[in-house]
Amino acid sequence: MIEAANENRRLMPSRMNLDTFLESFGGVYEHSCWIAEDVFAGGLTGDHDTIAGLHGAMHDVVEEAESDKKLALLQAHPDLAGKLAMAADLTAESTAEQASAQLDQCTAEEFEEFQSLNGRYKKRFGFPYILAVRGRRRQEILDNFRSRVDNPPESEFAEALKQVHRIALLRIEAIFQEEQE
Repeated sequence: MIEAANENRRLMPSRMNLDTFLESFGGVYEHSCWIAEDVFAGGLTGDHDTIAGLHGAMHDVVEEAESDKKLALLQAHPDLAGKLAMAADLTAESTAEQASAQLDQCTAEEFEEFQSLNGRYKKRFGFPYILAVRGRRRQEILDNFRSRVDNPPESEFAEALKQVHRIALLRIEAIFQEEQE
């Protein structure tokens, strides 16, 4: 029998206790352990032993949350190429993701543009610009940032949540992959 691509027979969330589950998946959504806690409290089954099943459950918790909790989730994210990144004060996941996009290697001009866009964006929307940056390059990210900074607030809130879910999916995939090796 061939295992599904999104399964890992050594990593079975349905068999984890709360501490182990939170240690493994509590950081999937940036500084928002409440999502993993809610998924665990809802009861883990064999459906949660796949990337798709676990991500779907976490996604649903976020989507069913009150708008103020969603806003807090968005606000928990760091600025891209921001002051926290320069001070090496990001989560390990965010540091790796930003480095994979070479945001730690910005030219002075790029860094200044990121700072300017970060300020405009946060002033307009009340949360930082969020983009799943893994697999992207600085120029592509800057182009995307420029194209979104003037979006209507409702559509940008929805886009930011979409990006948060994408980041979480990539992080879950990485956890499943790490445990397989």
